[in-house]
Amino acid sequence: MSTATRPRVLVCDDEPQILRALRVILRDAGYEALPASTGEEALDVAAVSRPSAAIIDLVLPDIDGIALCQRLREWSEMPLIVLSAVGDEDAKVRALAAGADDYVTKPFGPRELIARLEASLRRVGPERDEPVIVAGELTVDLGSRTVTLGGEPVHLTPIEFDLLRLLVRNRGRLMTHRELLVSVWGSGYAQDTQVLRTHIANLRRKIEPPDADGTADGGGGHRLIRTDPGVGYRFAG
Repeated sequence: MSTATRPRVLVCDDEPQILRALRVILRDAGYEALPASTGEEALDVAAVSRPSAAIIDLVLPDIDGIALCQRLREWSEMPLIVLSAVGDEDAKVRALAAGADDYVTKPFGPRELIARLEASLRRVGPERDEPVIVAGELTVDLGSRTVTLGGEPVHLTPIEFDLLRLLVRNRGRLMTHRELLVSVWGSGYAQDTQVLRTHIANLRRKIEPPDADGTADGGGGHRLIRTDPGVGYRFAG
């Protein structure tokens, strides 16, 4: 595959050896790496080259990876994969809340990283012959992967859309934590309920229509995505 036809992936890490390793891993898997060693450089590269995805280290010399995710999410819905040290649970949750789609711990295996990258890219691919689902003011077009609330567009990350897609296609049915995790993230996340809770919270903030008092649920519990404590979630719209 020529360089011109390879999908481009932004890789941002301030450790030269990690950056070199990522470039080799991506090249061998058929991708073109767009390297950056600082957050500001990554923003410039993303704006100019429009990569298909980004792999971002959480610890950078200028802005941190969480802030970088937030700034990229202001204008891009490309998959964002965050790299960080093992056991950094709080940072993991904050990164997901900032718009990251996946999280890979260091040290990581090349095959795992590429598998997660490819899974993330598949999520943003086109889907055909899918229905449009309407629930009150919320409209979910599964074919075009677009969502509107009261006629206004709602910008979801690929992970958030995949979660919503599963829930609305199973409207009224209880989806267990495991079902949602395995379907969206893969079997390696089957027990990671914190990841799921974080993304469900983000999704609710975006799609729950506000009540007259300005809150998403009027203090009476979420209306669209209901929680079955300790078990899972159901779409009740």
